[in-house]
Amino acid sequence: MRLFRILPLILLLGTVLPAQAEVYKCTDAEGRITYTNDRNVARGCKALDTDQTISTVPAPVRRPTTGPAASPTGTPSGFPRVSPADQRARDDSRRQVLEAELATEEGALTAAEQALAEQESVRMGDERNYQKVLDRLQPFKDKVELHKRNIEALRREISGLR
Repeated sequence: MRLFRILPLILLLGTVLPAQAEVYKCTDAEGRITYTNDRNVARGCKALDTDQTISTVPAPVRRPTTGPAASPTGTPSGFPRVSPADQRARDDSRRQVLEAELATEEGALTAAEQALAEQESVRMGDERNYQKVLDRLQPFKDKVELHKRNIEALRREISGLR
């Protein structure tokens, strides 16, 4: 009886074929070596033997390149600088834009809350099931939540300004 349980498993394992693909080693005009298993890409490349053992070697540690001199803040020396007065003016205009957006969102939140309250007070004749009421109110609740999240994000953005 136990043999009948094991026999299908043995037959199934015997039908599984090992995964195998040809691997090609390609060297380009600059001497860079790449490996691929795509025959279309491997035109003119050398096929590797399939009986080779596989070994892995960690990649060498990359050292930073010696490019243009960088300042202590990490910006390159040739990077354009902004004067403190210009930056302060930019920050002030950004704050004004964000505060205007915040005022607009707060007004939209008030309007959305009023619309939700208005819809909650109305009971339609075809809504005998409370789920229908909830389904009708859901878009209004979603709008209120959207405006609350927008207000929260704008306040975080404003608090992050210098």
